[in-house]
Amino acid sequence: MKAGLRIGCNPGWLAWCGIGLVLALLYVPLLPPMLFSVSPDTAVGGWTLRWYSEMWKNPLLAGSVITSIEAALIVAVVTPVLALGAAMAIRELKAPRLILLLMLLPLFVPGVSMGLANAFFFRIIGVSPSLLTIAIVQIMWALPFAVLVVLTAMSTFDPIYIEAAHMSGAGRWRAFRDIELPLIRPGLSGAATFSLILSFNETIRTALVQGPLNTVQTYIWSTYKQIGLSPTLYALMTLLILLTLLLVGMIVVRGHILDRRR
Repeated sequence: MKAGLRIGCNPGWLAWCGIGLVLALLYVPLLPPMLFSVSPDTAVGGWTLRWYSEMWKNPLLAGSVITSIEAALIVAVVTPVLALGAAMAIRELKAPRLILLLMLLPLFVPGVSMGLANAFFFRIIGVSPSLLTIAIVQIMWALPFAVLVVLTAMSTFDPIYIEAAHMSGAGRWRAFRDIELPLIRPGLSGAATFSLILSFNETIRTALVQGPLNTVQTYIWSTYKQIGLSPTLYALMTLLILLTLLLVGMIVVRGHILDRRR
């Protein structure tokens, strides 16, 4: 009886139950869209993948996918470069905490307020809603996260390598290019992938500056508001969920491989 009580109160089991509950809260809501996306077709009967092909016949959705891909690629290229500059400023300048706080501050501004402020600013300076305005607000959203990723990568870099390069006659730029940059490149690629994911999944800020364009997420939101959910929309949601999980899995696997090499 006492042994049974010991097993039942084992902290290890409690920890597993806790993490199981957290994972269930995170991932169980993702299952219904996947199931409904293969719901039976009344004309044919049985489970079907018809809705995955049907959604591509919609020209609005096809245009939304193109816009999302273009914006995501711009964000994935520009954001890591800006994040690297910010991370270097945090490391080199005399007020690192202040700079870091300023970089992270946009995370605490409500998305609607940030989107409306940007839309109003673009109107004042005469910039019409376009792919450019979409990319800018998405970069602003992804940049704080990218800075944290790059800072994490830079924290593993030993400055003694830079000192050795300087002692060998290398200038500041060459030491960075030949020594530090190759070692923190995994962090930059991780920031790029993370920025791409955030860009592809951003809705609120994008909807306020997109004008006549649509991204996949704003298409899903507007379609849901107008006609509600449908098997085609479930199929699109499932593809986005799987794409996001795939990209995150790639980051995790790559990090694991790099850790094993070290």
